[in-house]
Amino acid sequence: MASSCFRAFRLRRSKSKPLKISSSSKSHSNSEMENLERKRFDSLESWSMILESENVETWEASKEDQEEWTADLSQLFIGNKFASGAHSRIYRGIYKQRAVAVKMVRIPTQKEETRAFLEQQFKCEVALLSRLFHPNIVQFIAACKKPPVYCIITEYMSQGTLRMYLNKKEPYSLSTETILRLALDISRGMEYLHSQGVIHRDLKSNNLLLNDEMRVKVADFGTSCLETQCQETKGNKGTYRWMAPEMIKEKHCTRKVDVYSFGIVLWELTTALLPFQGMTPVQAAFAVAEKNERPPLPASCQPALAHLIKRCWAANPSKRPDFSYIVSALEKYDECVKEGLPLTSHSGRVNRNVILERLKGCVSMSSSVTVHA
Repeated sequence: MASSCFRAFRLRRSKSKPLKISSSSKSHSNSEMENLERKRFDSLESWSMILESENVETWEASKEDQEEWTADLSQLFIGNKFASGAHSRIYRGIYKQRAVAVKMVRIPTQKEETRAFLEQQFKCEVALLSRLFHPNIVQFIAACKKPPVYCIITEYMSQGTLRMYLNKKEPYSLSTETILRLALDISRGMEYLHSQGVIHRDLKSNNLLLNDEMRVKVADFGTSCLETQCQETKGNKGTYRWMAPEMIKEKHCTRKVDVYSFGIVLWELTTALLPFQGMTPVQAAFAVAEKNERPPLPASCQPALAHLIKRCWAANPSKRPDFSYIVSALEKYDECVKEGLPLTSHSGRVNRNVILERLKGCVSMSSSVTVHA
């Protein structure tokens, strides 16, 4: 199964020489030192240590360190890298004869604060992912922790992120049917997530993945938390373009921050554009938090969808609907589209006869035009 493009995952001690710093280098500023560390972190030599096929025993976890989710690394094969973050790289892989995505998180040894943060983030992400089971949540498979590299193995989503998909589309080109199908996948995944008491805190098109059937699954739970444990913390957890105003202002966040982010994602689906395009992330955050600005809704947007989007990104969190309502509303809209009826924004299911009776009543009040069933 491990062909030339997939190599057995093994860890060895790096044979590269340590980075030598002369006495004159000791006077370098912190930013210069950080640049050196970043270059070392991102170098091929540095990352090649996790792709070598020597000394597998150095990666075998001791029995006391093993969890029920601990990966059997003899069954893991690594392919090409297809995504990267500040402290992580994501590779295609094969685990127990199944296509997977392997997220590698490199834990720095010299920066105590960063090390502690990444270790805690890994612990939380695995704890949450391993308890979630839903067709619209990316499936967790296994994980392994062995400094300086931790890894999380999940199902492989072949079509990439929703943002990648939208980037290939012409603006405003998605059909209402497609918008509703994708939005329903996302909202169902989020409804389940909230039912489990979990707040995502970084819902965005880059964290929504597509499989072969073009179904969407919610992914990347590195900044997620249990609602009962989400305390006020300094420093933002999400991404500015999708971040609720209360998060930008570093106030206590509830599950309604995810509803705000969903509103931005739904806007993305209706436009295929990047929110706050032309602004830097900081400018976008200022516009949202201080000026109560939102991305402009196009005239072509279905009124019912526009109404839902506005409710989701309301400045007051209590004015935003729950995902159970959002799912119900989107299902109603989807039913209308399939039956060839106009979308209606009021609550409750409306059948064809009721709509026709209302149309007849409206028309009879203003003209003598006949409405045929």
